[in-house]
Amino acid sequence: MPYQRSPVKAPRLSGVALKAMVHTLERGGVGPVLVEKLMRDSGIVSWRELSAGDAPPVQYPLPPGAPATETQTPLEQAARAVAASPGEPTRETVAAFARAYREGGMDPVAVVRKVHASIERLDGGADRLGLFIARKPDEVLRAAEASAERLRAGRPLSVLEGVPVVLKDEVDLAGFPTTLGTTFRPQVVSTDSTVAARLKAAGALILGKANMNEIGINPIGLNPHHGAARNPWNRGHITGGSSSASGAVVAAGLCPLSIGADGGGSIRIPAALCGIVGLKATWGRIPETGVPPLCWNVAHVGPMGLTVDDVAAMYAILAGPDGHDVVARQQPPHHLSGYEDGALKGVRLGLCTPYFEDADPDVVARCKEAVRALTDAGATVVEIPPPDLNTILWTHSCIILSEMTEAMLPQLKESASVFGLDSRTNLALGRHFRATDFVHALRHRHRLTRELLSLMADVDVIVTPTTASTAPAIPEATLPDGESNLPVVDALMRFIRLANLTGCPALSVPAGFDRAGLPVGFHLMGRPYEEHLLLRLGRVVEHAAEHRTPALHVNALRPG
Repeated sequence: MPYQRSPVKAPRLSGVALKAMVHTLERGGVGPVLVEKLMRDSGIVSWRELSAGDAPPVQYPLPPGAPATETQTPLEQAARAVAASPGEPTRETVAAFARAYREGGMDPVAVVRKVHASIERLDGGADRLGLFIARKPDEVLRAAEASAERLRAGRPLSVLEGVPVVLKDEVDLAGFPTTLGTTFRPQVVSTDSTVAARLKAAGALILGKANMNEIGINPIGLNPHHGAARNPWNRGHITGGSSSASGAVVAAGLCPLSIGADGGGSIRIPAALCGIVGLKATWGRIPETGVPPLCWNVAHVGPMGLTVDDVAAMYAILAGPDGHDVVARQQPPHHLSGYEDGALKGVRLGLCTPYFEDADPDVVARCKEAVRALTDAGATVVEIPPPDLNTILWTHSCIILSEMTEAMLPQLKESASVFGLDSRTNLALGRHFRATDFVHALRHRHRLTRELLSLMADVDVIVTPTTASTAPAIPEATLPDGESNLPVVDALMRFIRLANLTGCPALSVPAGFDRAGLPVGFHLMGRPYEEHLLLRLGRVVEHAAEHRTPALHVNALRPG
């Protein structure tokens, strides 16, 4: 089958035209007819008629992956990842924080004070970057004082002791609302999510809750209620979403690590567009306890960070069952076996050339350089067949939009107008899917998973760009509502969806820059529970790529 990608046949709408379309979609009468026309124009008819074979509507049981050859506790794994960091003097990695604290150059209290001042500068006034939804600086300072005391006593809780981190506002943090980027969730939660609890137990300092695309339903990263998240490389460009500010805070130097959530690229897209690293681990690898359900079958929570070593350290601490998340219960122990080994002889890279090259020229060029770095280290390229993009698109869209609509249905029934226009557009599509569509999608999810696992018997990872373009410009004239721009959405999600559908782990790692100086992301998707291999390969790509500093950037460890 030749590679095919159907063109997006939807108008770009904003302002009055977008409002009129949303009102039409939400009404009876002509609304359902318009929705059906939009879906037909985008290829849903052929998907509805496509046989799923003998696939049942249940997820394929994921195989256990390669077993550990080096057994370590999570804290030992995290320490190992940080120890592998090359110690670049200009990059404020987790290793740089640990070194500064150990050598006495800085302490957590001084860092937090400097970061808070920097947040006020970068995220205040008319030129704010749109980074935070909520913060409690006094509480963070008290946590920093306790961290500093542990460091002085020689009793750090982990390598993340005193390291600032930020949580996407999709993750519960005791004492804060979890707004999901909305205005109608003011309730303060009393219990930490598992990821927040594990970070606190490791001594990390949680700076606050990051801005995000409303309910995580769009990969652009704009928010009509909390402001547009802006890219530190060029504040006139988007960050990507939906973990928009989780990407921007790391790129801006406010912290080396953050938490994102990924139902359709929402970790990896902003990682790529902001020039950082993002890991969507295997489905259920990191527990979602304390993450309000939005899309049960495709959702993941996970780490974003300045470098692969930083992300590996956070992954080691976050992964593993918590006794509550049922998806997280049945999994093999996580590990970093072979992590530092840059010799890749025997590693097979699955690559579909026409698919790989279906991106902007600068993106393709940088990603080919990333492949060359891997092959120079001993890996081999295996040409693989093209994906069925229409089936992947509609299978993923049906599942995620149906589930998000169900999650938001009480609020939709009460008042749809509390949502932004882009969210209302997607939720109207979600309400239009049939029960038979959803079952059909689950059957194709099972089939696609089975086919992918069969394909990956012959390759170890599948490589593509992360996004087909670098960060597009923010449509300033359309703010605060934003616009409906499906060609941009397609460019951001083209290489993303299959990892969410199948539950396979995937990593975005920086691969250089386009001619405008905007970051390019390189994407690696692996077999279930083989995050260690993705991280190992990501280090090779990262070390070969050019590194620069964003235009808007803070040096948290520099005194003064």
